[in-house]
Amino acid sequence: MKTFYSHGKLLLTGEYVVLDGAMSLAVPTKYGQSLTVENLDQPKIIWQSLDEKGKVWFEGEFQLNEISTSHATLNDVSKKLIQILDAAKTLNPEFLINSIGCKITTRLDFPRNWGLGTSSTLINNVAQWANVDAYQLLEKTFGGSGYDIACAQKDYAITYQIINSKPIVNTAEFNTSFKDCLYFIHLNRKQNSREGIKHYHSNKVNASNIINEINVITAKIISAKTLEEFDALIASHETLIAEITNQKTIKELLFEDFNGGLKSLGAWGGDFVLATSKSDPTSYFKVKGFETVIPYTSMIL
Repeated sequence: MKTFYSHGKLLLTGEYVVLDGAMSLAVPTKYGQSLTVENLDQPKIIWQSLDEKGKVWFEGEFQLNEISTSHATLNDVSKKLIQILDAAKTLNPEFLINSIGCKITTRLDFPRNWGLGTSSTLINNVAQWANVDAYQLLEKTFGGSGYDIACAQKDYAITYQIINSKPIVNTAEFNTSFKDCLYFIHLNRKQNSREGIKHYHSNKVNASNIINEINVITAKIISAKTLEEFDALIASHETLIAEITNQKTIKELLFEDFNGGLKSLGAWGGDFVLATSKSDPTSYFKVKGFETVIPYTSMIL
């Protein structure tokens, strides 16, 4: 039996523009997903996926000789799993080549609607199992910038940038003295990242100047010494991304009366937002119907 584990992710800066080469700040989470492989004496794969409460949310069974074939009658999850396994076999022809089957069990540490990387942690785990490059496997399956793969593999904050179509991952010394003033609030719905990317590409204006500004802001956020400086930087970041994507900021949309900083994360409109406050803002957000408020130190490695 073998077990693989990958960390979840949050993108603190550079959302959307990371696709066009901006330097972004990303952090792996304490939450993630495991994948356990047990051999079977039959040429098939039995797959079971468990949520954070140990409840089965998906079960499937596939014959090994069916991995590379089309299954029009299967549900979407089964189709995607077969696509992932087939892509892994393309990258490593020795993967699943013999007659030994396996039972696969995946376990999430977080609710599926949190958007911390149900797909990216799965891709990174399968890549480890198949001994293939996780970035290549992501490209053949879900697509995206790849920052989530970088977070899946790290246990510290990183800067992530795509240069000449290759991911550049570096350690970010993001150890602010005001971490206790940072909180993550879930917006009660999961945003479809692919739809967010599609919206960005169809609405973005000339990005080159804004990308340069985002790069400067990211560097300053990493080295910010005070909460006031941090708040000013995330406000500037929100304004720039709103401009390039033709969207309103989260503060304008939902929290105009919030006495603190607010920043959207990832694809705008869902998942988590980052809030800054010198006092615990939980009651403010709960009154507005947002029950999930997680301190930075409880969420981030």
